[in-house]
Amino acid sequence: MIRVLAAGDRFIRSSLFRAELERALPDGIAVVETEFGWPDVPFGRVGEVDEASGTEEELIDALQGATAIVTQLAPLTERVMDAAPDLRFIGVSRGGPTNVNVEAARQRGIQVANVPGRNGVATAEMTIGLALALMRRIPLAQASMMASTWRGDLYRSDAVGREVAGSVIGLLGAGAVGSHVARTFAAMGAHVLVFDPYLPAGRLDAGIEQVTTADEVFRRSDLVSVHARLTPETARMVNADTLALMKPGALLVNAARGGLVDYDAVADSIETGGLGGAAFDVYPEEPVDFDHALFRLAKDGRDVVVTPHIAGASQETAVRAARGVADELRRFLHGEPVMHPLTDGVRAALL
Repeated sequence: MIRVLAAGDRFIRSSLFRAELERALPDGIAVVETEFGWPDVPFGRVGEVDEASGTEEELIDALQGATAIVTQLAPLTERVMDAAPDLRFIGVSRGGPTNVNVEAARQRGIQVANVPGRNGVATAEMTIGLALALMRRIPLAQASMMASTWRGDLYRSDAVGREVAGSVIGLLGAGAVGSHVARTFAAMGAHVLVFDPYLPAGRLDAGIEQVTTADEVFRRSDLVSVHARLTPETARMVNADTLALMKPGALLVNAARGGLVDYDAVADSIETGGLGGAAFDVYPEEPVDFDHALFRLAKDGRDVVVTPHIAGASQETAVRAARGVADELRRFLHGEPVMHPLTDGVRAALL
């Protein structure tokens, strides 16, 4: 009998994996469950893999006799694979499978598949929400009400927020998230600029302007939103030099990766009157150092909006992720090519 381990956590529950596996797979396949503690317990490095939840020992015990595992964060290390000789398929319900030693799986003939773009809509919507909160100064107004203070002065000409319609909004990157953000802001009446060196010309919707340099986005935009992948080339692409290119009072949003932005430079720019404000959902180190100047500015009532890396978290994201790996396992068991393979040349027909 084929045995599948549904290794969930407290975002994508093992029961959700089970439900999607039972939908996608025929009767007679045994699904067993285990569950790890993330996000209540922070993920971290386990063995040679990153962003993993649970221990190798726990996973080895749960994997005995399993042909396949579907998971978000279980630590699929070389040691774990060696202790699970029946394992033939790893389905990772996320876009970045840093918790899997993909090369070790390839060497052992184990198919690995992931679910890229699972949280694209959620992250795009959160990005738009952060931008609106920043532009309309919603957190500041909320804080005043919670302090039982009626801030009528927020209607003054020097205190009111600004509208998306008529603004120039610049995006650094136009993948699954950035393209959705671009279309939404354009529909709201913004003039949208996009810099993405990997995007062929003519791929954007009418009314969205593709520019040839990141510097042009920084110079022309009232608000810049970051959507690039984190690579050695893009690390700290938002820094003191690029911030200095921006209009006085311009705004910055980052719900992509913390390493794309120099947060010290952002805090300095806000304090010295360069940037008008910033909104962040991601940080270079998580959990964050709440003594950082950025959080002091937020506490002091400056236009700084901060959330704890939740942009990609939605009920729909969890379902989309679990469904994606269940469907990939169905293809694999029937000997069909998976849609998003991370290891090549692996094919089985176990059903």
